[in-house]
Amino acid sequence: MIKLKFFFILSGYQLTWLMCVFGEIFHKSFFPGLICGLIFLFLVFINTRNKRKFTFIVFSISVIGYLFDSILVSFKIYSFNSSLYIGWLPIWMLVLWPSFATLFDEVFVFLSKYKFIALLLSAILGPLTYYSGSPLGLIDINQLFLFFVLMITFWIFLMLFYLNYLLKIKFN
Repeated sequence: MIKLKFFFILSGYQLTWLMCVFGEIFHKSFFPGLICGLIFLFLVFINTRNKRKFTFIVFSISVIGYLFDSILVSFKIYSFNSSLYIGWLPIWMLVLWPSFATLFDEVFVFLSKYKFIALLLSAILGPLTYYSGSPLGLIDINQLFLFFVLMITFWIFLMLFYLNYLLKIKFN
Protein backbone atom coordinates (compact mmCIF):
# COMPACT_ATOMS: atom_id res chain seq x y z
CA MET A 1 0.00 0.00 0.00
CA ILE A 2 2.80 2.42 0.92
CA LYS A 3 4.70 1.68 -2.30
CA LEU A 4 1.56 2.29 -4.33
CA LYS A 5 0.96 5.63 -2.60
CA PHE A 6 4.64 6.55 -3.10
CA PHE A 7 4.34 5.72 -6.82
CA PHE A 8 1.04 7.61 -7.15
CA ILE A 9 2.41 10.79 -5.56
CA LEU A 10 5.68 10.72 -7.47
CA SER A 11 3.92 9.98 -10.78
CA GLY A 12 1.22 12.55 -10.11
CA TYR A 13 3.79 15.27 -9.53
CA GLN A 14 5.72 14.29 -12.66
CA LEU A 15 2.52 14.28 -14.72
CA THR A 16 1.59 17.71 -13.35
CA TRP A 17 5.07 19.03 -14.21
CA LEU A 18 4.84 17.62 -17.72
CA MET A 19 1.37 19.06 -18.29
CA CYS A 20 2.47 22.50 -17.02
CA VAL A 21 5.60 22.55 -19.17
CA PHE A 22 4.28 20.95 -22.33
CA GLY A 23 0.91 22.71 -22.11
CA GLU A 24 2.84 25.96 -22.41
CA ILE A 25 5.32 24.75 -25.02
CA PHE A 26 2.95 22.98 -27.40
CA HIS A 27 -0.38 24.67 -26.78
CA LYS A 28 0.60 28.06 -25.32
CA SER A 29 -1.88 27.29 -22.57
CA PHE A 30 -1.74 27.10 -18.80
CA PHE A 31 -4.95 25.07 -18.74
CA PRO A 32 -3.58 21.47 -19.02
CA GLY A 33 -1.14 21.96 -16.13
CA LEU A 34 -3.62 23.82 -13.97
CA ILE A 35 -6.37 21.20 -14.37
CA CYS A 36 -4.00 18.25 -13.96
CA GLY A 37 -2.46 19.82 -10.85
CA LEU A 38 -5.83 20.57 -9.25
CA ILE A 39 -7.04 17.01 -9.84
CA PHE A 40 -3.78 15.57 -8.50
CA LEU A 41 -3.85 17.77 -5.38
CA PHE A 42 -7.48 16.88 -4.71
CA LEU A 43 -6.81 13.14 -5.03
CA VAL A 44 -3.77 13.27 -2.77
CA PHE A 45 -5.61 15.37 -0.18
CA ILE A 46 -8.64 13.07 0.06
CA ASN A 47 -6.34 10.04 0.40
CA THR A 48 -4.12 11.58 3.05
CA ARG A 49 -4.48 10.28 6.59
CA ASN A 50 -3.27 13.35 8.44
CA LYS A 51 -4.84 16.22 6.50
CA ARG A 52 -3.64 18.84 8.95
CA LYS A 53 -0.01 17.75 8.62
CA PHE A 54 -0.32 17.44 4.84
CA THR A 55 -1.85 20.91 4.51
CA PHE A 56 0.79 22.51 6.73
CA ILE A 57 3.72 20.91 4.89
CA VAL A 58 2.32 21.62 1.42
CA PHE A 59 1.43 25.20 2.33
CA SER A 60 4.82 25.89 3.97
CA ILE A 61 6.91 24.50 1.10
CA SER A 62 4.68 26.11 -1.55
CA VAL A 63 4.74 29.59 -0.06
CA ILE A 64 8.52 29.52 0.40
CA GLY A 65 9.06 28.25 -3.15
CA TYR A 66 6.60 30.65 -4.73
CA LEU A 67 8.16 33.61 -2.92
CA PHE A 68 11.67 32.53 -3.89
CA ASP A 69 10.71 32.20 -7.55
CA SER A 70 8.91 35.55 -7.44
CA ILE A 71 11.96 37.29 -6.00
CA LEU A 72 14.36 35.80 -8.57
CA VAL A 73 12.03 36.66 -11.44
CA SER A 74 11.51 40.20 -10.12
CA PHE A 75 15.31 40.64 -10.04
CA LYS A 76 15.46 39.25 -13.60
CA ILE A 77 17.71 36.31 -12.69
CA TYR A 78 15.37 34.26 -14.88
CA SER A 79 11.98 34.64 -16.47
CA PHE A 80 9.25 32.33 -17.67
CA ASN A 81 7.67 32.25 -21.11
CA SER A 82 4.04 31.70 -20.26
CA SER A 83 0.56 32.47 -21.52
CA LEU A 84 -0.79 33.85 -18.22
CA TYR A 85 0.90 35.18 -15.10
CA ILE A 86 -0.12 35.76 -11.51
CA GLY A 87 2.30 38.40 -10.31
CA TRP A 88 5.69 37.47 -11.78
CA LEU A 89 5.04 33.75 -12.20
CA PRO A 90 2.97 31.61 -14.56
CA ILE A 91 -0.45 30.71 -13.20
CA TRP A 92 0.40 27.02 -13.31
CA MET A 93 3.06 27.61 -10.63
CA LEU A 94 0.10 27.89 -8.23
CA VAL A 95 -0.40 24.13 -8.65
CA LEU A 96 3.15 23.10 -9.50
CA TRP A 97 4.62 24.17 -6.15
CA PRO A 98 1.90 22.45 -4.07
CA SER A 99 2.16 19.37 -6.32
CA PHE A 100 5.89 19.24 -5.69
CA ALA A 101 5.34 19.86 -1.97
CA THR A 102 3.21 16.69 -1.74
CA LEU A 103 6.48 14.78 -2.11
CA PHE A 104 7.58 16.12 1.27
CA ASP A 105 4.61 14.61 3.10
CA GLU A 106 5.10 10.98 2.05
CA VAL A 107 7.95 10.45 -0.40
CA PHE A 108 10.89 12.38 1.08
CA VAL A 109 10.40 11.08 4.62
CA PHE A 110 12.98 8.33 4.09
CA LEU A 111 15.60 11.04 3.44
CA SER A 112 15.58 11.96 7.13
CA LYS A 113 17.93 9.01 7.66
CA TYR A 114 20.26 10.17 4.89
CA LYS A 115 20.64 13.91 5.41
CA PHE A 116 23.82 14.36 3.38
CA ILE A 117 22.33 12.51 0.41
CA ALA A 118 19.12 14.51 0.79
CA LEU A 119 21.02 17.79 0.68
CA LEU A 120 23.16 16.66 -2.24
CA LEU A 121 20.16 15.49 -4.28
CA SER A 122 18.29 18.67 -3.48
CA ALA A 123 21.26 20.84 -4.51
CA ILE A 124 21.57 19.00 -7.82
CA LEU A 125 18.04 18.08 -8.86
CA GLY A 126 16.28 21.30 -7.82
CA PRO A 127 18.36 23.61 -10.04
CA LEU A 128 18.50 21.06 -12.87
CA THR A 129 14.72 20.86 -12.98
CA TYR A 130 14.57 24.59 -13.61
CA TYR A 131 17.50 24.51 -16.00
CA SER A 132 15.78 21.79 -18.05
CA GLY A 133 13.13 24.36 -18.95
CA SER A 134 15.74 26.53 -20.66
CA PRO A 135 16.46 24.34 -23.72
CA LEU A 136 12.69 23.81 -24.01
CA GLY A 137 12.15 27.57 -24.25
CA LEU A 138 10.03 27.76 -21.11
CA ILE A 139 12.51 29.68 -19.00
CA ASP A 140 15.11 32.29 -19.91
CA ILE A 141 18.08 32.36 -17.57
CA ASN A 142 19.60 35.83 -17.69
CA GLN A 143 22.40 35.40 -15.15
CA LEU A 144 23.55 31.79 -15.30
CA PHE A 145 26.19 31.84 -12.56
CA LEU A 146 23.99 33.73 -10.12
CA PHE A 147 21.08 31.46 -11.06
CA PHE A 148 23.00 28.34 -10.04
CA VAL A 149 24.46 29.86 -6.87
CA LEU A 150 21.05 31.02 -5.66
CA MET A 151 19.26 27.84 -6.74
CA ILE A 152 21.74 25.50 -5.08
CA THR A 153 21.65 27.55 -1.89
CA PHE A 154 17.85 27.71 -1.89
CA TRP A 155 17.35 24.00 -2.46
CA ILE A 156 19.82 23.07 0.27
CA PHE A 157 18.08 25.39 2.74
CA LEU A 158 14.63 24.16 1.70
CA MET A 159 15.67 20.57 2.40
CA LEU A 160 17.27 21.58 5.72
CA PHE A 161 14.06 23.38 6.69
CA TYR A 162 12.10 20.23 5.89
CA LEU A 163 14.45 17.82 7.64
CA ASN A 164 15.14 19.93 10.73
CA TYR A 165 11.78 21.63 11.26
CA LEU A 166 8.82 20.29 9.32
CA LEU A 167 9.52 16.63 10.05
CA LYS A 168 9.76 17.32 13.77
CA ILE A 169 6.38 18.99 14.19
CA LYS A 170 3.78 16.77 15.84
CA PHE A 171 0.31 16.80 14.29
CA ASN A 172 -2.04 14.87 16.54
